[in-house]
Amino acid sequence: MAEVINVIGGGLAGVEAAWKAAERGHKVRLFEMRPKKNTPAHKTDKLAELVCSNTLGGIDITTPRGLLKKEMELLGSLIIDAAKRTSVPAGGALAVDREKFADYITEKIENHPNIEVIREEVKEIPEEGITVVATGPLTSNEFSKYLREYLGQEELSFYDAISPIVYADTIDYSKCFWGSRWGKGGDDYLNCPMTEEEYDRFYRALMEAEKVPLKDFEKACYFEGCMPIEEMAERGKETLLFGPLRPVGLIDPRTGKQPYAVVQLRKENREGTLLNLVGFQTKLKYPEQKRVFRLIPGLENAEFARYGSIHRNTFIKSPVLLKRTLQLKKNPRVLFAGQITGVEGYPESAATGIIAGLNASRLLEGKEPVYPPETTMVGALLKYITSADPKHFQPMNANFGLLPPPERRIKGKLNRRKYLSERALRDMEKWLKGLS
Repeated sequence: MAEVINVIGGGLAGVEAAWKAAERGHKVRLFEMRPKKNTPAHKTDKLAELVCSNTLGGIDITTPRGLLKKEMELLGSLIIDAAKRTSVPAGGALAVDREKFADYITEKIENHPNIEVIREEVKEIPEEGITVVATGPLTSNEFSKYLREYLGQEELSFYDAISPIVYADTIDYSKCFWGSRWGKGGDDYLNCPMTEEEYDRFYRALMEAEKVPLKDFEKACYFEGCMPIEEMAERGKETLLFGPLRPVGLIDPRTGKQPYAVVQLRKENREGTLLNLVGFQTKLKYPEQKRVFRLIPGLENAEFARYGSIHRNTFIKSPVLLKRTLQLKKNPRVLFAGQITGVEGYPESAATGIIAGLNASRLLEGKEPVYPPETTMVGALLKYITSADPKHFQPMNANFGLLPPPERRIKGKLNRRKYLSERALRDMEKWLKGLS
């Protein structure tokens, strides 16, 4: 019997991995536990069921997800093909009729001559063949327990507690200063000092802001390690001053004094193009985050690369565990794809599935696994999830801050993004031409 590729999980990443491998002529076994075992979020047994929004984000290539989807199209994405065939009007976004979308993908996968769909729960990684693990944010309890033992107990998380990230070049640095508490650790943090009046205004806005309600199966994530900032604030007006906004050990060089409160931002990537609001994990609605967090001195005009959130999401510590090819370092015949790798969002998850399916195929073909250039959005995401600081690793969505900056100065945000997108697509096409 010819060697087989196992794909565990029938979500967006799993179907992309299976499709890519099958289209390259390989036999694939796609395991999906539904309907024998359901998740708290899924409603049907269809493959690639969208459980949250029905939109895959912007279409224009000058938006991060617009660029990502165009790259995926070049890579032969089944998800993008299905989305275009089942789209519904949504302005500048690619939204779909979720039932027709899942029906189309299920029919394509189940009728592919090289794919066998097996409806059962996988409780451990098969010993035979090459395996792509794409079990998604709602990985079953038994398989999660197995992964904790297989990967190491500390390498698996069960909840996102995500703080917002802003683009570094949209901050007013005249109101901030770099430094660490008591001068220890160098200038690792950008500090946004607040007066008592500024803190009072911020606190009132935070308390009045509208929140996203947690689903029943997410409520277990309310523990001290991922407490939303607004939940901390509800314990009392001064609680944040002893938590993420504590000013102790920080002196504002402009005044020579300790501020009343301080919001700290940490570099999210080595290039310093993205900054993370430390301790600001939140369930505020996105427009509310923008309104409230722009009250922080220096962030009045900040643009958000990622908004904060807290939700159920199983993901591994990819910077420790994975190669950029999505292969597991301890066992290169096992690859991971989708949200379990630490990417956030529908197209991001599907894109990693394409690369995992491609590399699973190349392993069977005796070829070296590959990954796109970091100047592409797909390549930049792979770089981030496999090289971010493991101590602070959290899931990431597509954004222009992940891409290397232009080689020359370009005036205007739109012109800069257009240049980055055009460069990305040229580099993706060139990379694809070089593949065998």
